[in-house]
Amino acid sequence: MSTATRVTFDEFMRMQETAEAICYELDEGELLVTPSPTLRHNEIRARIHEALRTFSRTRKLGYVTSETDFLLAPDTVRRPDVAFLTTTHLQRVDIDRSPVNGAPALAVEVISPSNLAQDTFKKVHQYLTSGSEVVWVIYPPLKAIEVHDPTGTHELRNGFLQAQQLLPGFSLSLAEIFDDDLLK
Repeated sequence: MSTATRVTFDEFMRMQETAEAICYELDEGELLVTPSPTLRHNEIRARIHEALRTFSRTRKLGYVTSETDFLLAPDTVRRPDVAFLTTTHLQRVDIDRSPVNGAPALAVEVISPSNLAQDTFKKVHQYLTSGSEVVWVIYPPLKAIEVHDPTGTHELRNGFLQAQQLLPGFSLSLAEIFDDDLLK
């Protein structure tokens, strides 16, 4: 579970400069300290990142990053586990500055045991209202994924993860995402 403290955006930026090992997010003015991810969390994040990066680089669609801060609103900075930025968005931002101004086109959140449902719901809403086209919420213990987009929310428990409007032709097997044999 995260702890919350009220801070301004400027205070948040000063803290980011001095705290190297601590991860923060700014949630509508509340400072959140996020716990270190588990090995399973990191492995799932890496699989999704690698698949998206290979796909988008091959087709020159944009850039895929992990654990990058995005300024969603004047008092909200989020750090999705994986994010995709379109080439158009990349032309509007300073790639040497953090946080990135604006929401990523695709935000991916891998849920950890300490994440609360209401916090995840709020975060998804923040991404979508700030301009994200798609948000994938990954639930490792359930081997399920929620896909949030303008058409609504739907759940995947098998098959393939896709984002046809944003990444036409991209497809990643849920079996590959949740394959525990690779962790052994």
